[in-house]
Amino acid sequence: MPHPLTGEPFVSPVPPGSGWPGDPATVRTPRAGTPAEVARLAEQATLAQVDARSSVCSACPRLVSWREDVARTKRRAFADQPYWGRPAASFGDPDPTLLIVGLAPAAHGANRTGRMFTGDRSGDWIFAALHRAGYATQGTSVAAGDGLELHGARMVATVRCAPPDNKPIPEEKHACAPWLHRELDLLADGLTSILALGGIAWQATFAALARLGWGIPRPRPAFGHGVTVAVTTPVTGRELAVVGSYHVSQQNTFTGRLTEAMLDDVLARCRDGATRAQSHTAGEGHPL
Repeated sequence: MPHPLTGEPFVSPVPPGSGWPGDPATVRTPRAGTPAEVARLAEQATLAQVDARSSVCSACPRLVSWREDVARTKRRAFADQPYWGRPAASFGDPDPTLLIVGLAPAAHGANRTGRMFTGDRSGDWIFAALHRAGYATQGTSVAAGDGLELHGARMVATVRCAPPDNKPIPEEKHACAPWLHRELDLLADGLTSILALGGIAWQATFAALARLGWGIPRPRPAFGHGVTVAVTTPVTGRELAVVGSYHVSQQNTFTGRLTEAMLDDVLARCRDGATRAQSHTAGEGHPL
C-alpha cells in the first residue's frame, strides 16, 4: 500500500530500513527478543540508538502479535494505507527542556503512522496544545513526513507497542521500562519539566526517577490533574518539575473531564519549569 504522504509502497508491518519517513532503524539494528535483552541494549545506548533499538523490539510476544495483527487486518477507514505495526520510537527534540510521558501507541494511531500521538483524536488535542504553547511548528500531526517538528519538547511512551484494549499488563510495562530509564538518564541535564499524561505515565515516571537515584518526595505523590512536584537530579541536585495531566484520550476530552484550557494550564506550568515546582492539586487522582 502507498504511504499517505510520500506515495511509496510499503508492506504492513513496515520492515526496518525500508524507507518509511522518520524510521530510526536499519536492517542492522539489534533487536531485543527478551526483557533481559531490552535491559542490555538500553543500558549504554545513545539517544539515537534507543530510538532505533526500541522501534524493532520484540520482547513481549502478546504485544508483538497484537500490533502486527492490527497492522494486517487494519481498520476499514485506513484499509488503503500501510500500517507501521512496530513499536513507536520517541519523537521530538533530542535536547528538550520538556519531556512528555504518555502511555502507549494507539492501535490505529501511532501503530499505523509510526509517530507518537499521530493519527487519532488524542494527537489532535496534544499537538494543538503544543503548538499554542510554542513547542510545535504546527498544530496537527497527520503522518510521519508531514513536516512537524517539536522544539524544546520530546515525547516518550511508557510502553512502546500498541496493547490490546490500551491496557499493557505489568510484565510488559516492566519489560519496556529500560528504554524510558535510559532516555531519562540521557536527557536529565537539559530538562526543566516532565509532563505525565495519565496515572500510568505518572507511576512509570516516578518509578524511573527512583531507579535512577533522583530525589523524589516520600511517600510518592499521588496523581492528579495539575499536581506539580519538585524533584532533583542525582548528580547536581538541580530541581525540576513533574506535572500531572489527565490523558488526552477521547474518554476525557469528549466528556469535558479535560478541556483545552486545562491542557494549556499544565503546559504553562511545564514552561515555567522548576521555578513553580510546588505541591498543588487541581483535581482528584484518576488512572487515565
